[in-house]
Amino acid sequence: MAPLQRDGTTVTYYWAWKGGPRLKGDPGSPEFMASYNAAVVSRITQPQGVLLSVLVRFEGTDEFRSLAERTKKDYKGIIDRLIKSEFGDLPLAALTDKRTRGEFKDWRDRLSLKSRRQADYAWTVLARVMSVALDRGWIDNNPCEKGGRLYHGTRADKIWTIEQEQTFLAGAPKPLSEAYVLAVWTGQREGDLLKLMGFAYDGSHIRLTQSKTVRRGNVQRARRVRIPVAAPLKKVLDSMARQPDQRLLLNSDGDPWTENGFRSSWTKACKRLGIAGVTFNDLRGTAVTRLALAGCTEPEIAAITGHALSEVRSILDAHYLHRHPELGENAIRKLEAGTKAPD
Repeated sequence: MAPLQRDGTTVTYYWAWKGGPRLKGDPGSPEFMASYNAAVVSRITQPQGVLLSVLVRFEGTDEFRSLAERTKKDYKGIIDRLIKSEFGDLPLAALTDKRTRGEFKDWRDRLSLKSRRQADYAWTVLARVMSVALDRGWIDNNPCEKGGRLYHGTRADKIWTIEQEQTFLAGAPKPLSEAYVLAVWTGQREGDLLKLMGFAYDGSHIRLTQSKTVRRGNVQRARRVRIPVAAPLKKVLDSMARQPDQRLLLNSDGDPWTENGFRSSWTKACKRLGIAGVTFNDLRGTAVTRLALAGCTEPEIAAITGHALSEVRSILDAHYLHRHPELGENAIRKLEAGTKAPD
């Protein structure tokens, strides 16, 4: 192919074959031959007609690329370590066989012997790959659709108490206590808080785009939240005096936290202080609960934490509110205040 350039000259391009990769260099040159040979090897080794071909293509889709970095890493780990080795050579034609769903469920059962939660996550990843493949016409059936769950545990009792909070803030290193206050007063996820920059705080509000996306139709969207900063959090943030291009949360050396470094330090601090049964991630639910106990409505809570309204309702209904009789007390006081006593 010889397209005309702006200066009136032409340049010739070569492809290995119709629809194949473009070749580099001039015909007969070492670069050209190396480019052609690489294209042939790639064509030969590219999986065709088996599930491995779908797994490879999935990692090039926008559905995969738009995931949070941590989620992409987790997905790839599951795909490479558990799915490719088990089902990479499965013919795509077998996906329309009703027995294939049983084979997938047997695989999940085997994984559940070590961890039901991991087995469910592996199924979720496989089901997501199948869903994308079906939507794009790569396969004719998704045998993993509506597979249910094996793990049904909840974190209903995993709320930080005031006593645990006081113990932690009094005894934990300052970088960790700063992280605690930021989490419990914003209700945000660990990963988002560790990445939060100084410019996100303007003295009265924190503006944050959450890394975890939500699906609306066929589009993945990130939620943006604008969180008013309460006095206890403002005191901490102002004392940190971060520059706009600095992370808000820094370790004791003044460097940005790594995820593994933060979790290790947090776990060690909790163990040393005798705090058990709760994690950093439970501060998100703790924030939701405290907002509800303070009389906040579900839309008000969602505006702070970035949950969907249905998620807030689910959290409060299924996990937390039954543990807090204070809500009943609050309700009766409000009723009394709004009801005129009989003469």
